[in-house]
Amino acid sequence: MSIYRNTVWFVKGLQEYTKGGYEAAAKRFAPADLDVNLSGRSFMVTGANSGIGKAAAQEIAKRGGTVHLICRNKGRAETAKDEIVAQSKNESVHIHIVDMSNARQVWEFAQNFSTNNQLHVLINNAGCMVNQRELTEEGVEKNFATNTLGTYILTTALIPALKKEDDPRVITVSSGGMLTQKLNVDDLQFEKGTFDGTMAYAQNKRQQVVLTERWAAQHKEIHFSSMHPGWADTPAVQSSMPSFHAKMQSKLRTEAMGADTVVWLAVSAAATKQPSGLFFQDRKPVATHLPLASSRSSPQEEEKLLSTLEEFAQKFKP
Repeated sequence: MSIYRNTVWFVKGLQEYTKGGYEAAAKRFAPADLDVNLSGRSFMVTGANSGIGKAAAQEIAKRGGTVHLICRNKGRAETAKDEIVAQSKNESVHIHIVDMSNARQVWEFAQNFSTNNQLHVLINNAGCMVNQRELTEEGVEKNFATNTLGTYILTTALIPALKKEDDPRVITVSSGGMLTQKLNVDDLQFEKGTFDGTMAYAQNKRQQVVLTERWAAQHKEIHFSSMHPGWADTPAVQSSMPSFHAKMQSKLRTEAMGADTVVWLAVSAAATKQPSGLFFQDRKPVATHLPLASSRSSPQEEEKLLSTLEEFAQKFKP
């Protein structure tokens, strides 16, 4: 990982990704953008039992949308649903128990869901940062399985359902940490060298941005976007990055601040006036590479990422 990229990224983060960065950006937000009635529209949010996913689901439910919570843990999912319903006074909140790191399970869920439900907006929020290299029961490295392969399978499997609806959208919650990474298609499962969970996560987040750009080019009927929520105080940050959390806690954004751009991309008319495939931060498109960072990938590398993911997806398809 480039020392230059890391240094530039951290300085940028202190200025932009903190609570203060959000408060400065929010001065230009148009409150009317989120003044919408979502009755009749269906939203799916992965990783929705806590953090940014739960905060986004709650804001959507408050505006009358039907919300499908995709969660791994049934007990935590039920608690989240009860809180969202109580806050929003909206009973149209549904739980689906899916482990996003299990490719076959993601396939089966997506196929069944498409048969029985409408879907207007997919929010790919589920993610993990495992700091020791571990394999899933299917033999896939866990960070890659959850953050990239699970996202790829769910999205591609749901694209036909999305295309049937008016104003379909896909939002993928990436991370500004991806700015420290150049796409590496030769070691997608981090088998070479010393394993670094933070680097693996950032690499996965770079992969998500590339996927968003490619999907936007392939599927013009759907509005795709990726986004960075900023540095937010979520259970995932507390557990995966305890030293960062301890040092930065007073500067971290709230979960609602982190979710703001997710909700804006999912519901506002202003969002779809922007071209499909862009990367957003605080309701505006931003660059996907740092200046002079040498992090751009070639079309051939991006094509290899897609073809490798498709091979994995077909391998686990029921």
